[in-house]
Amino acid sequence: MDLPRNLRVLVVLPMYGGSLPIGRYCATALAKLGHTVEVFEAPAFYPAFGALKDLRVTSDRLEYLENSFLQVVSQAVCAKAETFGPDLVLALAQAPLSRQALKRLRRDGVKTAMWFVEDFRLFTYWEAFAPFYDVFAVIQKEPFPEKLAAIGQTNALYLPLAADPAVHRPLDLSPVERRIYGAETSFMGAGYPNRRVAFAELLDFGLGIFGSDWDGDAVLGPRVRLDGRRITTEEAVKVFNAAAVNLNLHSSVSVADLVSGGDFVNPRTFELAMCGAFQLVDRRGLLPELFEADELAQFGNMAELKDRLAHFLAHPDERAAYAAKARARALRDHTYAARMERLLAFTAERHPGWGVGERGGEALAALPPELRDEVAGLLRELSLPADVSFDDLIWAVRARQGLLSPLETSLLFLDEWRRQYGR
Repeated sequence: MDLPRNLRVLVVLPMYGGSLPIGRYCATALAKLGHTVEVFEAPAFYPAFGALKDLRVTSDRLEYLENSFLQVVSQAVCAKAETFGPDLVLALAQAPLSRQALKRLRRDGVKTAMWFVEDFRLFTYWEAFAPFYDVFAVIQKEPFPEKLAAIGQTNALYLPLAADPAVHRPLDLSPVERRIYGAETSFMGAGYPNRRVAFAELLDFGLGIFGSDWDGDAVLGPRVRLDGRRITTEEAVKVFNAAAVNLNLHSSVSVADLVSGGDFVNPRTFELAMCGAFQLVDRRGLLPELFEADELAQFGNMAELKDRLAHFLAHPDERAAYAAKARARALRDHTYAARMERLLAFTAERHPGWGVGERGGEALAALPPELRDEVAGLLRELSLPADVSFDDLIWAVRARQGLLSPLETSLLFLDEWRRQYGR
């Protein structure tokens, strides 16, 4: 089936957490696909939300205040939707959308989708919210879809994570950058219990650790770089490029099995591959359908990890061959643009007739002939298709930063004229 075109999509970010950058990648990908995208910046509300904890009130009163605050933010999402008029509201995991808000959006005929980029076994809040979304995308297969169907969510879509080639890319690092971000064996991520115990066995491999939540570990403390602070996306890409071997051990709160052998594949797997950086990743149940064995070097237990780590540190040519194949596969199959195309196609498949309405006529057709050539250039500059609606063109112009050009000023004036005189 043909993909819906020229959609308006409102992307609702979480206030904080690992799905926050994923939401931004989704918004960028949707815009590059030619859709008009607006982002609800929930992180702007996080300082006020966090300040509630400093009130020193009882736990039940704090819970009440936090829920009330989230209701206000959720209503702000609805207000944004009323103004923007989206065809789809796409929420990332932990986004501040209440059940009441989801019911309201459904009542108003706005389709909603959640990309639940978390482990359903560990984060169970999906049970309360999943039935209220029109589409529920997940990073795990059975038994998750079956559990969703049991509570009334039959539009579940398996949608693995991805990477953004404009962000996750090979870099030529300076000697100074290599000194700051480099290590023979590098790990970038949080200090989950299984990682703390596992990495204590890797001190003889030139281990460098980047990321937060490693405090209090006397063994690994000297290996934690950059004072154990949070690493920006830009810095993470430098860390990936500066390492001989990037360790990719999926997180677990249990230390019973240091290599858990779980199912979903974390975003780091795709990001390292897209960077053309060599990685050693623990085997995952869903990994074989995403990458071939000669594209990613894998391990299944600590003994195998140490053996393969020693081998690959001594064989740079093999590392380069793996990295090149992984990058080619990621560029071909695992971009956020590909994921968003799949999400939109699935939504259209499950909701026939969705996304086919007209909005304000084609922009170029609505303009005086003397403006069409100039506006065609502006459409290219804004990454908008030639048949974008006039209303969506105006929205994109209003969303731009900086001073208006004479052409943009003329378009806004024309829009006001149309509003005044009904044409």
